[in-house]
Amino acid sequence: MARQKKAKARGAAEPPPLSPEARARLESQMARVVGFLSTEVEPGVLEAQVSPDPQDPDWDAYLIEALGALSHPAIPPLLAALFGDVRDKIRRKALNKTLHRLKTRGVAFSDGLLPKEEVSFGAPRRGAAKVLVSPIFGVGESYVILEGPPELLGGNFLIARVSDQEGFRECVLLSLKRQQQAEIWDRFREQGLDQWFSPPPAYAVRLLEDAYAHKAGPGSGAAQYGALREKIFRQWGPASAAPDLEQELPAPSPGEMPLLERCRELALDPLFISFLPGPEEIAPWLAKLKEVDDSPLVLSEQQKQVRADGVVDEATRAIYPLETRADWGRRLLTTAYYLHLSGREEGARAARAVAADLADPNRSALYGENALLKSLVQYALRLAYEMQSPREPAAPSGLIASPGEAGFIRR
Repeated sequence: MARQKKAKARGAAEPPPLSPEARARLESQMARVVGFLSTEVEPGVLEAQVSPDPQDPDWDAYLIEALGALSHPAIPPLLAALFGDVRDKIRRKALNKTLHRLKTRGVAFSDGLLPKEEVSFGAPRRGAAKVLVSPIFGVGESYVILEGPPELLGGNFLIARVSDQEGFRECVLLSLKRQQQAEIWDRFREQGLDQWFSPPPAYAVRLLEDAYAHKAGPGSGAAQYGALREKIFRQWGPASAAPDLEQELPAPSPGEMPLLERCRELALDPLFISFLPGPEEIAPWLAKLKEVDDSPLVLSEQQKQVRADGVVDEATRAIYPLETRADWGRRLLTTAYYLHLSGREEGARAARAVAADLADPNRSALYGENALLKSLVQYALRLAYEMQSPREPAAPSGLIASPGEAGFIRR
């Protein structure tokens, strides 16, 4: 009897309830899926409407259950594409339960929908070796995480922080149990890293190889990676197999170059928050804008706007010097790829167009400053202005604007 009670208690275990914010996010994604199910769309389009969370199996379990509530023939293939390779108990249980429920409701799909687990003694399981990369933060830094079976690496997580300027900043091999993994992801979220991407494994290897090529000194973690390189190549593939971003990304057609205008929206996107100038960098330029606004000279509003535009251009050149533009171009191209992996093709095309603008050797000064870099400066100026505003309501300056507004820096 006691054993039966314990078994019943284990079977009754349910994931913790979703927070109101998570519930709203789930409902929003389901609404998008329902909208597309009424039309004939490619499977990849459906996949782009939902966002599994590699760090949160409970969220994925709710997502699987919600998708299973939609009795549509497109749902089983969608579930297989999103979760077919999962091997953790929470997601696998939710997936099998949902597929069984769909079949009992008359939704037809083949018995071979999910790949069978290949079992061989001493060999990594299918789907056990995974990669995650973070958005770019700081000045060209990012995290690369390899997850694999302990018999392959000696631990189940390789976590590396790499810089496109200095190579390895740190690299550690860890053996983490489930609770410890949750603590690691919580620490990343506390640092603002709550969005991760799952590129092809060889792409992550290329990031590690690029960092290794810098031959960083002792304590950087490069030696840790160097000792594991051959094993990593065998499991995740060589860097040479990584996708060519120029070929992988959707290319803007000649009529799409106005996508550069979309950079005003990109400047407000969380993926670009680390590209923003810091308070100390932006403070002198905010002071110059205030000088223009408070000038005792009789200036028309149009004249003030022209002078303000000159200040913003000057600030953009100072904060993003010409000799660093190639670096920013590569970071933009990488971020365009991450937008592409997230299914945000319009944003990916816009970011790629901005990167191409930075890399164009024939670019004339007559075109003005790069639209995204200038928008980042405008956004930073607006934030700095709002932080310094007095407590009592003041008449808004005519020169402070968000990147999405017409004119220059309007409040």
